[in-house]
Amino acid sequence: MSKECCSTDKKPSKTKHVSSDHEHHENEGHNHSHSHENDERTTFQMFLPALISFALLLIGIAFDYLIKPSWFSGWPRFALYLLAYIPVGFPVIKEAFLSIKNGDFFSEFLLMTIATVGAFAIGEYPEGVAVMLFYSVGEVFQTMAVQKAQLNIKTLLDQRPDEITILENNIPTILKAEKAEIGQIIQLKPGEKLALDGELISETAAFNTAALTGESKPDSLKKGDPVLAGMINLNTISLVKINTLYQDSKLSKILQLVQNASSQKAKTELFIRKFAKIYTPIVVFLAIGICLLPYFFVANYEFRDWLYRALVFLVISCPCALVISIPLGYFGGIGAGSKNGILFKGSNFLDILANIQNLVMDKTGTMTEGVFKVQEAFIEKDFNQQEILQYLNVLESKSTHPIAIAVHEFVGEIDHAIVVENLEEIAGHGLKGNINGKEFLAGNFKLMEKFNIQHQINHTAVSDTVIAMAYDGKFAGYLTISDQIKEDAAQTVAELKKLGIKTTMLSGDKSSVVMEVAKKLGITNAFGDLLPEDKVNKMKEMKARNESVAFVGDGVNDAPVVALSDVGMAMGGLGSDATVETADVVIQDDKPSKIPMAIRIGKETKKIVWQNIILAFSVKAVVLILGAGGLATMWEAVFADVGVALLAILNAVRIQNMNFSKK
Repeated sequence: MSKECCSTDKKPSKTKHVSSDHEHHENEGHNHSHSHENDERTTFQMFLPALISFALLLIGIAFDYLIKPSWFSGWPRFALYLLAYIPVGFPVIKEAFLSIKNGDFFSEFLLMTIATVGAFAIGEYPEGVAVMLFYSVGEVFQTMAVQKAQLNIKTLLDQRPDEITILENNIPTILKAEKAEIGQIIQLKPGEKLALDGELISETAAFNTAALTGESKPDSLKKGDPVLAGMINLNTISLVKINTLYQDSKLSKILQLVQNASSQKAKTELFIRKFAKIYTPIVVFLAIGICLLPYFFVANYEFRDWLYRALVFLVISCPCALVISIPLGYFGGIGAGSKNGILFKGSNFLDILANIQNLVMDKTGTMTEGVFKVQEAFIEKDFNQQEILQYLNVLESKSTHPIAIAVHEFVGEIDHAIVVENLEEIAGHGLKGNINGKEFLAGNFKLMEKFNIQHQINHTAVSDTVIAMAYDGKFAGYLTISDQIKEDAAQTVAELKKLGIKTTMLSGDKSSVVMEVAKKLGITNAFGDLLPEDKVNKMKEMKARNESVAFVGDGVNDAPVVALSDVGMAMGGLGSDATVETADVVIQDDKPSKIPMAIRIGKETKKIVWQNIILAFSVKAVVLILGAGGLATMWEAVFADVGVALLAILNAVRIQNMNFSKK
């Protein structure tokens, strides 16, 4: 198996080099069955060639060193060891030829072929078989490690049922989930998992959202609320109206994002790949030099001895440990994130988060609940209060901002007889439209200043968010609205400070409100009353100091800031398809505490990757020197290659079992 294939690229469209062995092992991974029996049979089949080879090798060694029959020499001895070599050697030799055919002349398959065929050529049959045997066993373990990493993520996220119960004329009918149509009604029993996205049409229901958010805490929903594929119904029979096809569900998109995440490579990973392409031909020529050059400098030159040293050198030089364990380490980090409800769209974002110096955050919906409530309504006596509030309600109904929801809840049902014309959203200010032929404004007090609306309100003294209104060129009044800080927001900022990360809050909300929230949370810098271009300028100031910056927000409204940041993180990924698609890292629930967790996963992944790099280089360097000097045999070479690769793999997969919530 090519170590390049082991990077777990499901769709390596951004990478030019895709070797044939990649396809071979991709298919091998896809053939992995979910049933326990099939798992065992597949594993046995994978190890079968090595078992046959091992049995024949033991027979040969027994004949050589224990039984010592007189006939066991010459061709019979060669034939037995050749039979032992074929089950493990033939697939590798075949891959070497395919690699050469595809233009990859210096693959590890060629290295192993030259080394083992060379061992046979000088009569070292047992060592030739042993090297290829241990190499093949190592390859099987590597294949299994990659499959486990892929399946861990898939089973974490995708446990949707294949069949669903549809109600047709109140009669339950079993149907394949993939064939379900929009508008059909799913009957979901307690304990069943939803297979498609939809809308709850039962009055109330409780769902476990662990598959999507990493949190098993029940989520109580009411009629009309969206429910997503992967949620588990907890208490009563619930009815859900399908509004998205199976392949278009949020969970399908999340699965696709995670499985394609490895196409975005970290710099370390890209460097190791390039390094392996240069390194491998160099060691081939060095091995030729080790074999032939001593002829000109050594008095008692023995071709067989120097050929053996060159073959040992070739076995040691295989870049297996590096090129498999590093992508697997990053994939492990992506899997650890998925397990905790955090989606990384590429291993490069794990690297960036590991080194992040500044975290810039939005306020509403990120550090606060984003659930606003009207606290006070002040309407000038020259206006009809109910009329002005209805105008505001109709105008705000055109917006998706949480403040619009608060207004609707406060005012009540929308009067559809009121028509808004020439509606315009003025970025960073508010809304403008014509009602009954007269201009109606609703937004912050900067909007009032922009349109020269005179008023006597000292709005800076009001600590809550304020919506000011004007009708027909006159100030009509204002509403005060407040938001709740999330329960884990203060803990999040404290953890970020422990990690040595500076925190900044940028918001279009009132400065007094932003400062108050920042003070409560312990955020270092806070800026309010910002227009979108002001946020961009603040971000540019940070970038000018050559410091890495992450931005956390909704990933949609703050698109320019997200584009400027080194990594964009989106909160509330369940609520918006656009958020999932635009952010680099998606936190699938609304918990800010997942921000430092994502950074810790990035740091731990980077640590494990560098541990593997140092381990592989250190051991290989020592054994290469010993091999060139004739002090290391093929057995040490096998350890330097396969042994170090296995140690590195075990270290890489360790990250998926770490508990990042308690670190």
